[in-house]
Amino acid sequence: MDPSEVEFLAEKEIVKIIPNFSLDKIYLIGGDLGPFNPGLPVQVPVWLALNLKQRQKCRILPPEWMDVDKLEEVREMERKDEAFTPPPNSYYMELTKLLLNHASDNIPKADEIRTLVKDIWDTRVAKLRLSADSFISQQEAHAKLDNLTLMEINTTRSFLLDSLNCMYKLRSNMQPGSSAGKALDY
Repeated sequence: MDPSEVEFLAEKEIVKIIPNFSLDKIYLIGGDLGPFNPGLPVQVPVWLALNLKQRQKCRILPPEWMDVDKLEEVREMERKDEAFTPPPNSYYMELTKLLLNHASDNIPKADEIRTLVKDIWDTRVAKLRLSADSFISQQEAHAKLDNLTLMEINTTRSFLLDSLNCMYKLRSNMQPGSSAGKALDY
């Protein structure tokens, strides 16, 4: 899975919008949306919110977690704790990118939010690299990855798989009775 596929999944997350048009309930495969009345908040998937915003048909309300105070708290917890703390949202990085790129005028303190989310991301990725390094140097066979997002896992997936594959080859070549070069790639 690549980052664009993770972003596609993030677009299914629900956000609130304030439409400036009227429309009865619409029936989609993924569920019913609406009714849409001017000035009344309604919950819709991010993909629809961005589409309506681009056509100037709504104002997007920032998600509850996309608040400077809450993000500062998450950043401090992440910096203090050695383990991964729960992320602000399972798609926090993708949603921040999507909402701030397309609706930054609707989100108060957008630049501060962008900086805080980047700080949280950098801290979590640094922890992930340290964990992976420790995992590999200790020649562990398995690891428990709690509180990681799909995007965070995908950023280190190829590195971890290549490292584990090399470790497997080295281990199988060191065992008695194994013939060099006959290790299988997994």
